[in-house]
Amino acid sequence: MTESFLYFLWQYQYVSTTQLVTTDGERLRVVSPGFRNSNAGPDFTNARLLINEVEWAGTVEMHLKTSDWLAHRHQHDRAYDNVILHVVWQDDRPATGRRVDRADGTPMPTLELGPITSRDLVDRYALLAEEKTPIACGGQFRTVQPLRVTAMLDKAMLQRLERKAATVQTIADQTNGDWEEVAYRLLAANMGFKTNAEPMAQLSRAVPLRALLKHRDSITQAEAMLFGTAGLLTDAPPDEYVLTLQREYRFLAAKYQLSGSELANHAWKWGRMRPASFPTLRLAQFARLVTSQASLFSLFVGAADVGILLKALQQSPSAYWQSHYRFGPSAERVSASLGETSAVNIVVNTVVPLLAAYAHHRGQPAYIDRAIALLEELPAEQNHLTQQWDDLGLGIRTAFDSQAAIELHNEYCLKKKCLDCQVGAWLVRG
Repeated sequence: MTESFLYFLWQYQYVSTTQLVTTDGERLRVVSPGFRNSNAGPDFTNARLLINEVEWAGTVEMHLKTSDWLAHRHQHDRAYDNVILHVVWQDDRPATGRRVDRADGTPMPTLELGPITSRDLVDRYALLAEEKTPIACGGQFRTVQPLRVTAMLDKAMLQRLERKAATVQTIADQTNGDWEEVAYRLLAANMGFKTNAEPMAQLSRAVPLRALLKHRDSITQAEAMLFGTAGLLTDAPPDEYVLTLQREYRFLAAKYQLSGSELANHAWKWGRMRPASFPTLRLAQFARLVTSQASLFSLFVGAADVGILLKALQQSPSAYWQSHYRFGPSAERVSASLGETSAVNIVVNTVVPLLAAYAHHRGQPAYIDRAIALLEELPAEQNHLTQQWDDLGLGIRTAFDSQAAIELHNEYCLKKKCLDCQVGAWLVRG
């Protein structure tokens, strides 16, 4: 048994509500169960009850056992003086012989849910709670009405957008609301993908966008600033291109005060990575994209269709990087441009969260609509997680589907929040 199950029972009143009585024999009627409190303090706020026909308004606290009130020392906490009902699964006062009072010494009315809860309901909950596979409802998933699944995916997707928008807003706060710089930093981190996201983010903080844009007409100078500050020029084999970058970097580092902000060479990860994903090539692609646009932000929020975004992301880097994956000897048949799958990933993880954050900033839902439209235009990610959902019959076709499924899995399934999920709650209700 878990407290989350008690929250579920109380919030939706899935108990035998006829002739409710407290453990002291007082008649109880629930006018309103109140609202779940996700902050510190009692579990439900703004509840309204009738106890022996006297109306009470206040908070409700829930525990598995009555004695948990004492174990948590609520009797000494004035924040719990406004509790009007203690809801428990099991009243163990007879066994402990200890009464439960508020901090002011007044007795606490208690409702015991165990005896008045349907055993079928408990069994259905146990089936999910005790399931060991990551998707607890997997064996029952195909029995759920499609509309209910769709509603939950929509909820998960909106929560994902909210969460990612909050991360973007943090960057906006750090840059004093400079949305051009926000777009640049967000792009940099995502161009590093999972393996090199952190050093790319550090690099974007060290080399401001305005410095790169002053050298838009010279890709070599932009590359010099990025590769030099990335710490990748120090030990690079000294061919003509590298010597040019080193010379340019010495000048530009002094001009923009970049010296001393260089990353350590070991910050970059190279192991178990395809050459097309090497950080050197990613930086060259990043330099091309940044210098090709007068405004990254305008590109991301104003592109008429997803094709424009993908084309911009898949531009060829400078000539050197069309025959190299890293500094040194040239390679045969270099895949110089960002691949389609990677470009889609950038749109999903950069452009979409940026639109969501900007929608909140401006109070204009149209940007959220645009973010959702992009997700519905893009193909779904293909990975083991999306394959799991596909095998259950979810039918993942678009990036909206896959992003929603990922959020559902990570924020509900893995955290065993089945009762907060419309699918799980429906299965428990039966």
